[in-house]
Amino acid sequence: MKITTIKAVLLTLATVFVACDDNENDNEQAWQLPTVSNQGVRLPYTVLKTTSDNVEVRNGGFGSAATAHPTNAGEFYALTDRGANIKFGSNKIFPTPDYTPRIGHFKLLENGTIEMLDEVLFKNPSGVNISGRPNPEGYGATGEIPYSEDQVTVLETDKYGLDSEGLVALKDGSFWVSDEYGPHMVHFDASGVQLERLSPKGITGETGDRKLPAVFATRWANRGMEGLAITPDETTLVGVMQSTLYNPSKADVVDFTITRLVTFNIETGATKQYLYKQEKAKNSNSELVALSSTEFLIVERDGAFTKSTDKSLVQKHIYRIDISNATDISDAADSENGKLIEGKTIEQCTWEELTLAGIEPATKTLAVDLIADLGDYPHDKLEGIWLIDSNTIGVINDDDFAVWTGDNSATIQKYISNTETEENIDGNTLYIVNF
Repeated sequence: MKITTIKAVLLTLATVFVACDDNENDNEQAWQLPTVSNQGVRLPYTVLKTTSDNVEVRNGGFGSAATAHPTNAGEFYALTDRGANIKFGSNKIFPTPDYTPRIGHFKLLENGTIEMLDEVLFKNPSGVNISGRPNPEGYGATGEIPYSEDQVTVLETDKYGLDSEGLVALKDGSFWVSDEYGPHMVHFDASGVQLERLSPKGITGETGDRKLPAVFATRWANRGMEGLAITPDETTLVGVMQSTLYNPSKADVVDFTITRLVTFNIETGATKQYLYKQEKAKNSNSELVALSSTEFLIVERDGAFTKSTDKSLVQKHIYRIDISNATDISDAADSENGKLIEGKTIEQCTWEELTLAGIEPATKTLAVDLIADLGDYPHDKLEGIWLIDSNTIGVINDDDFAVWTGDNSATIQKYISNTETEENIDGNTLYIVNF
């Protein structure tokens, strides 16, 4: 596949037309993709709180996923995850413990700035706002204990809580979201009320018997279903796991480049599974968007910054993948460890063993190298793709609500440069590239 590299100067792209409503002026000017520099354009944010150490916790956070508005050109949705959180051993501190994960509705204006049009906050089936705190045991728990900033008070878990990471928007106004806890796929109406929650078999659900394959419950904690797509005909959800499953345990994994995709037919509930081979062990698959029923763009990245690492060693890639000739590795019995090869789980095998067993992964071709194509890419977490047209995408980073973990689990400001200035605080930034 031919790869189009962005020019080192400003990028000017083709006009995108919006169909006018019959009652509107037929001469209304269509939306046109503006010129956007290689430095990108920042999304707006508000300040959620300022800590006693004068650290701003920002909202922000709109970069865990992105998706096109299904009908309005120039508009996109971006997703937050569970909220600001700080490493505390194997647990987490939540500086804003009642934060509700949400979808931001944005528009890229013709003057090259971004306007927030609306927010959709996630709610449980009764219409009450959820939190991003971990699920309790039996509901998709990761084993993390949530603490308040005092590092003493244990917070309540939330059986409807989400660490939301994947997003699709349907033409009926509803949304599907995937997460890193259960992992779950959750259907929300246009106002954010939960309609259905899909979880791996064996995990308690709240809305019926439809389930994801049981093996997905062996996900690497905090590296669950990071990307979510929907086929253009809106019949099938496609999710990708961020990293290798711990199947049956971390110690049993032979090759940490083996990762899984899952498809879910919305009408029938039928699922299929496929493999995706990462370029480097323990990389992150951070986003998925459908180009057809079998072709997708996938973000595969590491967690490094170019500010502190040799750029040639940093990976912020987008691949074009195809599952049309990949092998369905579904397990007919839907056992907790999935399909076995000579008595071993998929994750206990080498790629050579999988090939000998007749298992082929999705094919992949490099479509975008953000560092090469932009000249640099300063963020660590490339996580969102807005499909603008057949060869143009907008990409967005997760800024972690502009906070980071310091010594003794302190909350510190997150910078994208070694120069700690206001303009170098990490923020959600949209870049426009060709693929």
